Amino acid sequence: MKKSTRLSKARKIKRILWILFLLVAAFYVVFVAVFFLSLPDVEYLKEENPETTALIEQRKKESEQKSEDFEVRMNWVHFSEIPQAFKDAVRVSEDVAFYDHEGIDYFELKESIKRNLEEGKTVRGGSTITQQLAKNLFLSTEKSYFRKIKEFFIAKRLEKHLSKERIFSLYLNIIEMGRGVFGVGAAAQYYYKWPVSFLNLEECVRLAAVLPQPLETNPLSNSSYLKKRCRLILERLKFYGMITNEQYDLTITKFQD
Repeated sequence: MKKSTRLSKARKIKRILWILFLLVAAFYVVFVAVFFLSLPDVEYLKEENPETTALIEQRKKESEQKSEDFEVRMNWVHFSEIPQAFKDAVRVSEDVAFYDHEGIDYFELKESIKRNLEEGKTVRGGSTITQQLAKNLFLSTEKSYFRKIKEFFIAKRLEKHLSKERIFSLYLNIIEMGRGVFGVGAAAQYYYKWPVSFLNLEECVRLAAVLPQPLETNPLSNSSYLKKRCRLILERLKFYGMITNEQYDLTITKFQD
C-alpha cells in the first residue's frame, strides 16, 4: 500500500472520529440544556404557599387506582406558631446539620452511600430537609438515580433563592404525616384535635417519630417501633442540649417498653 493511500485512510478515520466526537458533544450539550430547563422555578415560593405538591398528587392517583377515597388535610401555619420542640425534634431526627449546610450534607451522603454499598441495599438515607422538600414538592417517591440527581439540583436552587427559615417552614407545612395528612398544622388537628401551638414535648416527639414511615406509623400508638424512635429522638434532643435533663427524665418514661 502506498504511503499516500495510508495517509488518506488515516485522515478519513480521523475525520470520522472527529465527527462522532462533535455529535456526542452536541448531544451532551442538548441533554444538559434540556435537563436544566426542566427544573422547576422555585422563586415564587418566597412569598407563595403551594396549593398542592407532587407527593399529594401521587397519593391521589394511587388512591384512584385502588378505588379508594382520599381526603387531603393540609392546614398552613406560620413558622412562629410551630413549637420549638417540634422543630428541634425534626432536625435531630432528619437533618441535625440543616443550618450548617447548603442543601446537601456531603458527610451524611458519603456515609449513606458507604453503608448502603456494604449492605447491598438502601438501609440509610442521606437526604437533607431541603432535599426532602424538593422531592415532596416537585418529584415522586420513585427510587432512581435520575430522580436523586434532579433532587440534588432542585435542592441547590431552593437554598439559593429561599432563606433557611422559609425552607424549613415549607417542609413542616407539607411533609406527609399520615394518610392524607400533610404538615404539622393538619397533624395537630387530626391526631390531637387542637392547634399546633398547643403541642407539648411528648406530642412533638411522637409526631416527629412518624416521618420516616408516615403511612405505617400512628403517633398515638404505642408500637415498639414508635417508642424506639421516640426514645432515640429524646436522647438526641438531650445530647444537643435542646431539652433539659428534667424534661428528658419526665418524658422518656412515656416510651418505655
